[in-house]
Amino acid sequence: MASVDVTVRGAGAFGLSVAWVCAQRGARVRVVDPYGPGAGSSGGVVGALAPHVPENWNSKKAFQLESLLMAESFWAEVEAVGGLSSGYGRTGRLQPIADEHVLKLAQERAQGAAELWQGKARWEIVDAAAMGDFAPHSPTGKLIFDTLTGRMHPRRACAALVAALQAKDVEIVVEAPDEGAVAWATGWQGLRALSEEFGKKVGDGVKGQAALFRYSASEAPQLFVETLHIVPHADGTVAIGSTSEREFEDPASVDDQVEMLIEKARAALPVLETAEVIERWAGVRPRARSRAPILGAWPGRPGHFIVNGGFKIGFGMGPKVAHVMADLVLEGRDDIPDAFRVETCL
Repeated sequence: MASVDVTVRGAGAFGLSVAWVCAQRGARVRVVDPYGPGAGSSGGVVGALAPHVPENWNSKKAFQLESLLMAESFWAEVEAVGGLSSGYGRTGRLQPIADEHVLKLAQERAQGAAELWQGKARWEIVDAAAMGDFAPHSPTGKLIFDTLTGRMHPRRACAALVAALQAKDVEIVVEAPDEGAVAWATGWQGLRALSEEFGKKVGDGVKGQAALFRYSASEAPQLFVETLHIVPHADGTVAIGSTSEREFEDPASVDDQVEMLIEKARAALPVLETAEVIERWAGVRPRARSRAPILGAWPGRPGHFIVNGGFKIGFGMGPKVAHVMADLVLEGRDDIPDAFRVETCL
């Protein structure tokens, strides 16, 4: 590549998505990651693209809504150019309703979704008995079903983005000098480096463990049961996750906590009782202090930009984050919500 307009440091969900949108707009892009694409938490297995509840609306929820609605076309374009599947599907989500209080709250949220989700998705109450075997037990016999939640397979999504970028002649290398504008999407290690540079806690890593079953339910909605995500993938697997561990020694090690997740999943969904566990996975996710993504120009470093903090929502926020950052990096147009701004996070 003779010259580079944008160097993206980091080949996870945010970095690859930003590189993709910049390349789509005609920029010459290079991606640099010493560990390779999807080496961190973006190379995991869960892939739940789940929305915030439709109440107490704010800019973060509005941004996420727009990104989730963009996901279908975003991944369709990636797959068309690169020829690989991301495993994306807007298959919805089921959640059990434990008692009358939760039922009343769910009814109120259904009214909120009718207004706030602009008629583009539904949050409704359904009979558990009508949802088949791939549905959680519910004490009330009722479930929340939303049609906004999507899924993709993180590892496959990274591979799909890499293939699409390579089709656009984007280099993905382990080391290279900065050229052009530089977008720093360097995950939890990057948050630690920012904390050191700015002399205050900007964010850190939170370890998560997950597991993958061999079980085919590719068209079924995903489940959210007592903080556990159960996600049927398009490739005949079902992912479950995840733990949230602030303290850890080995980012990639699995232990008894993942076994507890497996037991919990089998108790919540009996069809998994005899399903084979084919992988146990662990990785560290970048969590900003505010829990929101950190986006914008790097203070005191002209031409450098921060795109980090995709804790649990990196792929869900990725399409919108990528377009907003491409606007800023390539055109100088700043549409970043105040809650996400670097200055706010500092």
